[in-house]
Amino acid sequence: MTNQKAVNGLHHGAPTSPQPHFVLVPFLAQGHIIPIVDLAHVLVDHGAFVTFVTTPLNASRIRHYIERARDLQLSIRFVTLPINCAEVGLPEGSENLDALTAGLKQFKEFLEACLQLQDPLISYLKEHGPPPNCVISDIFHPWTGDVARTFGVPRFSFMGFSAFSHLCRHIMDSKNIYDKVTDDHQPVSLPGFPHPLEIPKTQSPWNFPIPDGRVRNMIIDEEPKVHGVIVNSFEEMEPVYVECFDKAIQKKVWTLGPMGLYNRNTKKPNTRGDKASMDIERCMNWLDGMQDQSVIYVSFGSIARIMPLQLIEIGLGLEASKKPFIWVVKSRPHNSEFEQWLIEERFEERTKDRGLLIQGWAPQTAILSHNAIGGFMTHCGWNSVIESISSGVPMITWPHFAEQFLNEILVVDILKIGVRIGVTSSVTWGSEKRDEVMVKRDDVERKILELINEEGEGMKKRDKARELGTMAKKAMEEGGSSYQNIKLLIQEIQQQIPVV
Repeated sequence: MTNQKAVNGLHHGAPTSPQPHFVLVPFLAQGHIIPIVDLAHVLVDHGAFVTFVTTPLNASRIRHYIERARDLQLSIRFVTLPINCAEVGLPEGSENLDALTAGLKQFKEFLEACLQLQDPLISYLKEHGPPPNCVISDIFHPWTGDVARTFGVPRFSFMGFSAFSHLCRHIMDSKNIYDKVTDDHQPVSLPGFPHPLEIPKTQSPWNFPIPDGRVRNMIIDEEPKVHGVIVNSFEEMEPVYVECFDKAIQKKVWTLGPMGLYNRNTKKPNTRGDKASMDIERCMNWLDGMQDQSVIYVSFGSIARIMPLQLIEIGLGLEASKKPFIWVVKSRPHNSEFEQWLIEERFEERTKDRGLLIQGWAPQTAILSHNAIGGFMTHCGWNSVIESISSGVPMITWPHFAEQFLNEILVVDILKIGVRIGVTSSVTWGSEKRDEVMVKRDDVERKILELINEEGEGMKKRDKARELGTMAKKAMEEGGSSYQNIKLLIQEIQQQIPVV
């Protein structure tokens, strides 16, 4: 029997009428959870029933969404299953990637901890109907392949990459293009790519390696077995890469995004991500006082770690640009030096007429959708990129690791809606050097002025970004490409439900 303490009551009852039942299992990282929350919304709105699987810590981070789903009586049940961190050598509470104090050095243990969810989830699904009809899960959860096979249902993978980055990664892995490379900075050609493209190893997802061990072997074994791949993108933005990736893996690639637009299209409250550290009304009121397209928004996601000296350079560059800004700085143990600088230099007082500093979590989609935002300085995580595109906002790209350099290529070279800050190599997550400054204040100032420009290239990038934003919204509206794909996906699953 399932330990009932494993489920904390944050779920609704099973539906009384036949519905396709999707089990969603996001990877335990904020950037992976957010789009799966959006996907749950989308599926339910199209008539599905959803079981959303997470852990107690991560459930607490999206509690406002859980409560809203209950209030609206949405067909979603939230199942929270505990993991024993100590069993794999992690500190208690290490239930999210951003909680790993040593970064990549603890990644192997973190993946092992996630394996603990398999048996409790199977037991729960057996004991609490209806039976699942489909599993959608992250590639970092290869064990969900066994969950799907237990119930004889298809599994779709969802990782939060663009089709462009998915295709790059597939070629890199399947062709082993870096096996004989001795210089990690040497550009390497991607064979079979739809156009010439060279990427050094330092700018590839290989800079964020899956550690050797049984989980890595399971991931390699399970990837070819998935029924299809779900992408948080839309066909009109990257049609060539969707088509090529589809052919390369010989599986259906489902573009269902930008899923973050769902809340806006249906006029439902924006409840994505963690609880904001600053009241959303204060942000909106502040932005209301600024001119259209004049504000630079700066945020580097949930796990990138910016060291104090680099933070100071960013602050001085923002100040020197003389442009209004919203700057999000994550609360970190190592930030005491930066906080001391803020106080001693009276930075917030010096920039109070045109600067807003948010320490913690920011209501990013609401900020980006405001007319006052003219540019986004971003780490190029796909959530941030697709949110910026959805809002028609051009970007200053500052990738750190994983597939972020690939996203930069898409944004700057292909879509032409961004400018590079100038970094050329990844940083090792968890091993950042306290005294290293990769980007100087002059670079920050120059790139802001280049993007927030009333004419020339800056204007062209803003116009193209707005055009893409309009296309993104149309894709999610009734009759749009992503809207139709969502309907087709649900119909495909529905047709596999046995007739009783």
